[in-house]
Amino acid sequence: MMEPGNKQGASLLGQNALEHVDLDGLYSQVREILEAARVRTYRAVNFEMVKAYWEVGKSIVEAQGGEERSEYGKRILSDLAARLTKDFGKGFTQTNLKYMRQFYLAFQNSHALRDQLSWTHYRLLIKVKDADKRLWYMNECAESNWTTRQLERQINSFYYERLLATQEERRPEVIVEVFENEPPKRPENIIRDPYVLEFLGINQDAQFRESELEQALINNLQEFLLELGRGFAFVARQKHIDLDGDHFYIDLVFYNYLLNCFVLIDLKVGKLTHQDIGQMDTYVRLYNEFQRGPNDNPTIGIVLCSEKNEAVARYSLLADDKNVFASKYETTIPKPEELEAYIQEERRRFEERQQDE
Repeated sequence: MMEPGNKQGASLLGQNALEHVDLDGLYSQVREILEAARVRTYRAVNFEMVKAYWEVGKSIVEAQGGEERSEYGKRILSDLAARLTKDFGKGFTQTNLKYMRQFYLAFQNSHALRDQLSWTHYRLLIKVKDADKRLWYMNECAESNWTTRQLERQINSFYYERLLATQEERRPEVIVEVFENEPPKRPENIIRDPYVLEFLGINQDAQFRESELEQALINNLQEFLLELGRGFAFVARQKHIDLDGDHFYIDLVFYNYLLNCFVLIDLKVGKLTHQDIGQMDTYVRLYNEFQRGPNDNPTIGIVLCSEKNEAVARYSLLADDKNVFASKYETTIPKPEELEAYIQEERRRFEERQQDE
């Protein structure tokens, strides 16, 4: 039998031990474990439904035998929808069964499906007609953890076409590297032309200062990071570098952890000039000299302008420097025909430069 004094001592020891336990830290750790398990469980259940819808679509296609437009094919869907709705409730209307059918036809290899994506993601993806484009969006969406709203935005802003056009324009052999969903190995892989900044809510013809454009980008940083692409992290705004009393201020600084390098962005309202290119070249050199770490790759510089000057691009250091780029920005989503015309014109100019060389 424990003496009263011993009981009191044991109680004090227990209290002292408890005081040394970080209860907040323990709670955070346990909460993180449970939330991660909940996410995995939700994803697993969600993906099982996605696979089930794929199987339903496959069964419908096989039952219709390619006669989906015939009265026989339509009746299969109508009867199936009525019976499934009776047994399983909402979600199995004739329209939804058509989506499941399209889902199977768009992704006939079920092993290629990504379990990070929801049925709503796939509903958006099946609207993309081109098979290569659809597959790329699926993989990029999964790797970048896009929400359904972000995926819809990327499709509507022709994200794939802009990336592909940029790679074709600068170096054709990098296309395979980019579109096989591998980490980028060259600066060209992360550049877009044009960049689409419709999320700023600025009219393309509106008059605004560079400082206002910079502030708008900071106010919409999450959307800007989405437009920049995978691997970007914000570092600084108006980064100050002092060189023997001369003061330099870089508009925006990012770090791309896939390329392991800093990315400097200088904003220009108006047409690209020689001075803009020279200034960015100076920024890149200064950053490499004073900010770049021993494990960082060479810094990339992007002059983001509202209008590119082809003569400047052709005769300036842009033609030779592999780490300084100029890209146009649009404050509204271009129409398909406008984007196609821009891409074709850029491609034509690129081919002319290649012939001259």
